[in-house]
Amino acid sequence: MQILLSLVVAAIAVFQTPSLAGRVIRSNPVLVRSVVDGDTIDVATVGRVRLLGIDAPEIGHGFDSAAPFGREARERLVSLILHRWVRLEQEGPSLDIYNRHLAYVLTDDGAFINAVLVREGLARVSARAPLARLSELQGAEAEAKASRRGMWGAVPQIPTPGYTRRSKVSRPPTSRIKTRPPKRRTTRKKKP
Repeated sequence: MQILLSLVVAAIAVFQTPSLAGRVIRSNPVLVRSVVDGDTIDVATVGRVRLLGIDAPEIGHGFDSAAPFGREARERLVSLILHRWVRLEQEGPSLDIYNRHLAYVLTDDGAFINAVLVREGLARVSARAPLARLSELQGAEAEAKASRRGMWGAVPQIPTPGYTRRSKVSRPPTSRIKTRPPKRRTTRKKKP
């Protein structure tokens, strides 16, 4: 009986001990050197970092066209953290399939940047595994949807393609010169 009791206590201890994979590791302050897009940054001493648990629209590279709100997400991330000191919190696997570090980004004043982007409708939750801050991200997304912010309601500014016909107002002055239509030949009836 005592052995059975020992096994039960040991099993409970194993299940209640946080695993290494679920542990959150916070970095020392690091400098953000550049912003690649709405969910990827370049950090001094670390390299490329993908914001954990979120997905922002793509900005378009090369021949790809930008997705709605892709540029807005990048510009907002630039305004929040470019050339500023941040802390990175890593949880679970440290690298993604593109060899980028996965992390939450926090500013010195405590702003959780991943959630800020989601709350403003510039990113969505894309966690594929349970995360320590998943409920906070999901709450931010629910708030953005309820308020119809960003991708959840507003219409992005979509540039007009260059091949469409411009209106008369936007044409250069030389193209607005009116030409007279050709004269019509009228036939007269001869008098008898």
